[in-house]
Amino acid sequence: MTEREKVIEVRNLRNQFGAQVVHDHLDLDVYRGEIVGVVGGSGSGKSVLLRSIIGLNRPAAGSVTLLGEDMMRVADARRAQIESRCGVLFQNGALFSSLTVADNVAVPLREHYRLPLALMQRLANLKIALAGLPAEAGAKFPSELSGGMVKRAALARSLALDPDILFLDEPTAGLDPIGAAAFDQLILTLRESLGLTVFLITHDLDTLYTICDRVAVLSQKRVLVADTLARVENYDDTWIREYFQGPRGRAAEAAAEIAATRGERTSKSIAAEAAPTKN
Repeated sequence: MTEREKVIEVRNLRNQFGAQVVHDHLDLDVYRGEIVGVVGGSGSGKSVLLRSIIGLNRPAAGSVTLLGEDMMRVADARRAQIESRCGVLFQNGALFSSLTVADNVAVPLREHYRLPLALMQRLANLKIALAGLPAEAGAKFPSELSGGMVKRAALARSLALDPDILFLDEPTAGLDPIGAAAFDQLILTLRESLGLTVFLITHDLDTLYTICDRVAVLSQKRVLVADTLARVENYDDTWIREYFQGPRGRAAEAAAEIAATRGERTSKSIAAEAAPTKN
């Protein structure tokens, strides 16, 4: 069996702010092509972990290897090249309010490349379409968008440089159930069509059950467990039991099972219709 490629490797990570230790001896691996959901209680340091991986926070100790490069030792020029292969959707979108959606999407292109204006506009329009927004959304300002459209505009910007890894911080927070489900399906589609690896922070149990290949639970200043949902939800820990086996968790699991059954039936129907008939 071919060994899977690690695109993120965190070892013995320690994050500390003054006397407060957020992470200690934290280890985590993320493999190419998978969607990993990161969960944990309030104050467990989910966003701090994300920021440490993408270089916005320098850990007190430990190592972060990103796409095969030790980010604690790599030169600044090389660091910029590696970081350009990562797309980030921050909480609440973090769009520039004074720029249109198209100009927001073009910001990474302006920062990393010298391209003709017309080409940048075409690339921005392409990413806007990939994020599931109508073409006219490009000319709008963030204040003119709904919450769901802001999320998609931020997603379009995160795709601007054709990243290998997509980092999503609470992407469905604040969305209604229909909008959240549509966003989840969009992430699945992008993963399949673009070959993305996705590092996802979320509290949304529906998202975990619908799109995540593995789930990492932050607790006790480290990754307590990182495995498939079937194994994680049965892990012997009080917080995990309350989170996954409570009413909300059982409902999300049941919904995922129903959706999977419907998908299987649809696939079988399509196959039956495509099969040649005997005369």
